[in-house]
Amino acid sequence: MPSPTFNLLYRYHGRDPITVAHLDLYRLDDPDDVWELGWAELGRGPEFVLIEWPERAEALFASDRWDVVLELTGDPGLRRVTAIAVGRPPSLPDPAAWS
Repeated sequence: MPSPTFNLLYRYHGRDPITVAHLDLYRLDDPDDVWELGWAELGRGPEFVLIEWPERAEALFASDRWDVVLELTGDPGLRRVTAIAVGRPPSLPDPAAWS
């Protein structure tokens, strides 16, 4: 997924009914600006919400969520992905069901 830097928010439509809302908050001046992006509606229903530069609005995040960390591995083009449970988030879907 390319970064939506110039739009701040981009929605990708996956298999019905799942969508992915991808936010890039790098250019956010004030955390309250996320409300103009439809913050209150994000993640309702079958939607994943991915946020780049989360520290720009972290105080507004749900207390129960998954934080996903991407790290360089040293091999070009490869990343290590770690999912960290914060609070009591819902279970993640089985990736085998996505294919």
